[in-house]
Amino acid sequence: MCGIFGYVGKRVDAGRIVVRGLKNLEYRGYDSWGVARMIDGDITVQKKVGKIGSVNPESFAELSGIAIAHSRWATHGGVTEGNAHPHVSCDGTIAIVHNGIIENYQILRTALKKKGHAFRSETDTEVIVHLIEEYAKKESFAEAVRHACRDFQGRYAFLAMHAGTNELVAARTGSPLIIGVGEGEYFIASDIPAFLEHTKTVNYLDDGEMVVTNGKEIHFCSIEGEPLKKRNVKITWSIEQAEKGEYDHFMLKEIMDQKESIARAVNQDEEHIEVLAQAIRDAKGTFLSGCGTAGKVCMAAEYFFSVIAEHHVNYAPASEFPLYHHFLVPESLLIVVSQSGETADVLEAMKVAKTKGAKVLSIVNVEGSSIARASDYSLLINAGPERAVASTKAATGQMAVLLLIAHALKGKLNRGRSLLLETTAQINDMLNPRYLKHIEKLAEQIKHEENLYIIGKGLNYPMALESAIKIQEVSYVHAEGFAGGELKHGPIALIQKGTPCIALLGNDEVHTDTLSNCMELRARGAYVIGISPENDEAFDYWIRVPDAGVAQAIVNIIPVQILAYHLAVLRGKNPDMPRNLAKSVTVK
Repeated sequence: MCGIFGYVGKRVDAGRIVVRGLKNLEYRGYDSWGVARMIDGDITVQKKVGKIGSVNPESFAELSGIAIAHSRWATHGGVTEGNAHPHVSCDGTIAIVHNGIIENYQILRTALKKKGHAFRSETDTEVIVHLIEEYAKKESFAEAVRHACRDFQGRYAFLAMHAGTNELVAARTGSPLIIGVGEGEYFIASDIPAFLEHTKTVNYLDDGEMVVTNGKEIHFCSIEGEPLKKRNVKITWSIEQAEKGEYDHFMLKEIMDQKESIARAVNQDEEHIEVLAQAIRDAKGTFLSGCGTAGKVCMAAEYFFSVIAEHHVNYAPASEFPLYHHFLVPESLLIVVSQSGETADVLEAMKVAKTKGAKVLSIVNVEGSSIARASDYSLLINAGPERAVASTKAATGQMAVLLLIAHALKGKLNRGRSLLLETTAQINDMLNPRYLKHIEKLAEQIKHEENLYIIGKGLNYPMALESAIKIQEVSYVHAEGFAGGELKHGPIALIQKGTPCIALLGNDEVHTDTLSNCMELRARGAYVIGISPENDEAFDYWIRVPDAGVAQAIVNIIPVQILAYHLAVLRGKNPDMPRNLAKSVTVK
C-alpha cells in the first residue's frame, strides 16, 4: 500500500533523490508523506499531512548521502502529522519507514513501554524503530534489525537508517521491496518507478530476507542470518511509459495506451501458452482468483473457458478463497490475477493452495513480483507501468491473456490471436478525439447524478460489475452492476424517472434478452445508455463499440473507463488518486 524509497551512495543530494522518487510512488498512498536525511551526522526528519505531489524536491537539496522517504496509506492511526512516517527512536539516532501491518504491535508496544520507550504515534509502525533501538543497545545496527524482524508477526517491508553508520538496512515479509543497482549507489523501493530514471538493474528481496548496504557494498541474508546471493535482473520498462506525457492524468494516458497494450499482451510465446493450456487440461479442478478489478477479470474468464473451450473453472474472490480449501487436492490448479503481483489476499490464497499441494499459475504485470516468483507458472501481460489507482490497461491485458489461453485450451490458439489482434485494430480506430468528446458530452449530462446502474448478461455481466467499480472509485458516484435478468428480482425498485442506467451488449445469444431488460428500465423512467455495436430504440444515448465476438467484454469496458474518467474530472476529483484507495493492496 504505502510507498517507501531509500537511497545511499556517492551522490550528495539524497534528500532530493528520494523526494523525486517518492512523487513517482504517490499512487501507493497519499494521506501523508515524510523524509529522513543524514545531515552533518544527525538525522533530520520532515513530514506533513497531504500529498507529496506538490512538494518541490529542490527544497531537500542539502548535502546528504543517505535518505529514506514514505508516502502513507493509513491503516493503524488517523491521518495526522504525528502518525506520518518516518518514525524515530527515543534517542533520535534511528529512523524507519514501513509498508504493511505488524499484527502483534500491541504486545510489543506494551513490553517496550515497560522498558522506558516513549511512543509519539498511534501506529503499529513505531514499534519497529523502538525494538531496533532496544536490540542496538547490545549489538550492531544490522544485527538489531535482524533480531527485531524475528519478533514481528504480520506483513511488512521497511527501511531503517542509523546516525552512527552510513548503512541502509531493509527487510521484508509479505510486502514488496526492490533494490535498484547503480554504480556506487543503491536504491531500495516498494516499486520500480521510484528509481527508473536512475537504473534498470534490480535485485528482488523475497519473504524473510534483508539487505544491508553502505552504497559501496551490499549484503543479503535471511532473517535467520544465512548469507544469500542475488542475481541482477534487467527491467524493460521505459521512462516514457512511466510518465504522463501530454495527458492531464495517468488514467487517461493508460486508457489511451490500450491502442497498443492489448497487442503487447497477446504477443506471448506460443509454447508457453500451450504449456499453460496443458496444465489446465491435466488439472483435476481449476480455480480462478483475484481482487477488485482482477476479480472481475477472473469472472469474465469463467465465461471465456466455458464459451470458447467448453471447460469448467471456478471463480472465488481471493479474500474468500481460503474457505474453499476443502475442494483442493494436489492435482488442483489455481490461476491468480494481479496487476502489481503483490496483492496480499492473492498471496494468502496461493499459500492455501500450496499447502494442499496444488499448482499455481499467475497472470501479472510486474516482472519479479512476489506472486510471479511464488508461482509454478507465470505470464506477464506486458502492459507497462500502470500509475493510476484505477486499473484500465492492465484489466484489458489480463482479459486478453486469459482469452488467449482459453483458445489454446480448445486447440485454436491462432484463431484467438487473430481475434485479439483484430480487436486491437478496432480499438485503435475507436479511441479518437471525437469518440472521447462524445462520451464527455454524456458525462456532462449525468455529472450531478448520485446513483447509476449498469446491466449486462453473459460475458457482459462481470463487465457490469467492473463498470461499477470504475465509476465508484474515481467519481464517487454510487454505481451498481447487475445481471440483466436479476433486475426484476429487486434492483428495479431503485429506478426512478431520469435514473441513468448503462446497458452493455454484444451481438451474441443474449442480445435480445438484454434489449428487453433495457425496455423494462425505460418503462420505469430510466435514462438508458447503450454500449453496443448497434443502436436500438431502447437506448436514450448510444455509445458505439466494435463487434468483437467473444472479445466483446474487452471493448465494452473501455467506454465506461472513459466515462468514469470524465465524471471524475467534471466533479472536481483527481482520477489518479481516489480517496481511501491505493494502487497495490499489500495488507489483508
